[in-house]
Amino acid sequence: MAVESLKVLRARVVLPIRQPRLPNAAVVVSGGRIQAVGQWKDLRPHCAGSPTDLGEVALLPGLVNAHCHLDYTDMAGQLAPSRSFTDWIKRITELKGAWNRDDFARSWWHGAQMLIRTGTTVVGDVESAPDLLPEMWQATPLRLTSFIELTGVKSRRTPRAILDEALAAIAALPRGRHRAFLSPHAPYSTPPELLRRCGAITRRRRWRITTHVAESEEEYAMFTRRGGPMFDWLERNQRDMSDCGGISPIQHLARQNLLGDRLLAVHANYLDRGDADLLAINRVHVIHCPRSHAYFGHRPFPVTALMRRGVNVCLGTDSLATVATPRGQTAALDLFEEMRVFAQAHPRWPPDAVLRLATLNGARALGFAGRVGEITPGAWADLIAIPSSVGLREVAAALVHNRQPVVAAMIGGEWIAGFPGAYCTPSVQSAVGLREAL
Repeated sequence: MAVESLKVLRARVVLPIRQPRLPNAAVVVSGGRIQAVGQWKDLRPHCAGSPTDLGEVALLPGLVNAHCHLDYTDMAGQLAPSRSFTDWIKRITELKGAWNRDDFARSWWHGAQMLIRTGTTVVGDVESAPDLLPEMWQATPLRLTSFIELTGVKSRRTPRAILDEALAAIAALPRGRHRAFLSPHAPYSTPPELLRRCGAITRRRRWRITTHVAESEEEYAMFTRRGGPMFDWLERNQRDMSDCGGISPIQHLARQNLLGDRLLAVHANYLDRGDADLLAINRVHVIHCPRSHAYFGHRPFPVTALMRRGVNVCLGTDSLATVATPRGQTAALDLFEEMRVFAQAHPRWPPDAVLRLATLNGARALGFAGRVGEITPGAWADLIAIPSSVGLREVAAALVHNRQPVVAAMIGGEWIAGFPGAYCTPSVQSAVGLREAL
């Protein structure tokens, strides 16, 4: 490989994540992938030319946001926390109904820009408006896994028609860096037949699939005892409630044959006895969204019970519609904030373990193990640099609590932010109907 194609990046400290952190280290990049990582004194004899010295920074893999709703970004601050999760669902449904396509496109774009600024390079995004994706995919350097959302409680179409429409939308999308799969919204909002059909097509095509499950106490009450505000509301809206009673939301997914090693179960806050074992046996990935969890005041997230059984737990930002922001501050999609809130709620967790929730574990959930979320030879060169002057022992804790901006970000060996020659996004004027280019 030609010497000219190499990028050699020096940093005060490199955090490979899978391996111990390295002081005065370097990462060698070529062809969009990492070729080598190690201390500079060891790599220097093998690297011709001058390295790029990033200075007093910690260099780590780009963060992996396993669950997000980019098209809800501009809903920040528009929905006050509610005691009733069901009431909140009603309010966000009304808000979505008042938005047009341009509102959703603009919101999506703002969210993608936030993720770049705060260090995410890979995102699993639940998409309620798949017609936005061709333009949005072209307009961002992020690595997108878009999950097309499906519901069906109030639809007059059959589950087969709903699924066929989603599959047609996926088939029409361009192939390249991004990809699209299915997201049946939640067991309370998706008919059992549609869940089963989604599970069957996912297994046949070896796709990832995601769903919100066991998020609220009201959902738990609906399935376990056929009661509560959610049960009453959905029954009034003519949902067939025959699938409720004597069963947890996780067990409901098991009955529909949806559990498996390609399922990303979002939230999983309210587990019945045996549910953690059920998730572990089926190798389901669980995505925790700490700020959303705090917004709704859910009971403590059962992370210890899940991980003791070997469940892969990772982090997501959810949407800004479920982030409470102190007065005078601006909300942002930010995995560093999610790590900080998680660490506050679970103070005994080592910082290195918290970092893995937003890197290695998210990569595994999205099917990118060994390619993102770590700095190892052969992985994609998705890297971020954060200002750091602390000692080697303190750097992981400092990153978990980081509030400083990302000073440089790279995806596939190309700078996308904070460095001369960084990615210059094309105009998305046609996508959002704006006169100015965003």
